[in-house]
Amino acid sequence: MLVNSEQILLYWDVGHDILTKQNSEGWGTKVVERMSADLKAAFPDMKGWSRSNLMYMRQFAEAWTRKEIVQAPLGQLPWYHHLALLECLKSRGDRIAYAALAIENGWSRNVLVHQIELGVADQHGTAVTNFKKLMPPDDSDMAEQALKGEYDLGFLPATAKTKENSLRAMLVDKVAQFMVELGAGFSYVGKGLTITVGGDEFEIDLLFYHVLLHRYIVIELKTGKFHPKDLGQLGFYMTAVDRQVKSNIDGKTIGILLCKSRNEIVAEYSLADLDRPIGVSTYRLGLPSLEQLQAQLRKALAAPDMEEAKHASADITKPKKRSSKPS
Repeated sequence: MLVNSEQILLYWDVGHDILTKQNSEGWGTKVVERMSADLKAAFPDMKGWSRSNLMYMRQFAEAWTRKEIVQAPLGQLPWYHHLALLECLKSRGDRIAYAALAIENGWSRNVLVHQIELGVADQHGTAVTNFKKLMPPDDSDMAEQALKGEYDLGFLPATAKTKENSLRAMLVDKVAQFMVELGAGFSYVGKGLTITVGGDEFEIDLLFYHVLLHRYIVIELKTGKFHPKDLGQLGFYMTAVDRQVKSNIDGKTIGILLCKSRNEIVAEYSLADLDRPIGVSTYRLGLPSLEQLQAQLRKALAAPDMEEAKHASADITKPKKRSSKPS
């Protein structure tokens, strides 16, 4: 069986041959059909010689030069990742950006497609941080690329009676799941972790360890708009992790404050004189899919409290009333 890099180069060569023959013989000569039959006869034990796959090879060779395929990251991606890049993206720059992210984070094809749909590449490196001031250049660049300006957490099955603490709990679960799926070096440590300081107990929303930066990352989640006072609480948790959890080989803990919205100028002022590496990002909640709506409606109609059912069904069937203000 061919290793991935050899297979990718073979597919590029086939695609290039198709382009060359079509240019010389013309489109009406059934070049692809003839090549499909010839390749199936020559390599009966190999799959992938269907007309549709050969058309993808043609598109593949049209999109890249052979030199680009040999170079990382394109040469490291499996064939079906390349198909996703060709199908989902039109810009060469976007394809290269997502190819690099897929390699860096070990994304499967399905995760790659999901991240393209979310516009992840556009969001990386856009959070408000003080990383460049407080971290070595390589670490600060890596940290900023790992942190998004906004996180799309999808749909939460909240009703009109959902209390804030319940909403926070659901958001924490969503963020934990999202960060693990995103990869980018994040290793999940735990949620709702209790730390004891001076005999008093405190709870950290989320704790991760970044295996490339060798630093713990504390994530504090707020259901409202960013406020400078929130940094005091986050900084306290970071100090506790530095003193009680991190080892001598670890760098100083990074903090991420995740809010519903933020004023960028206020966030920049708030971070300017801090001596801890902190980033401020926002999150947004998407509208539910048809399947999610149906599931929520079934749950609402089965609720013993009919008033609660009315609230639940009203919330999920009127998405237009959701705020359209940018985060």
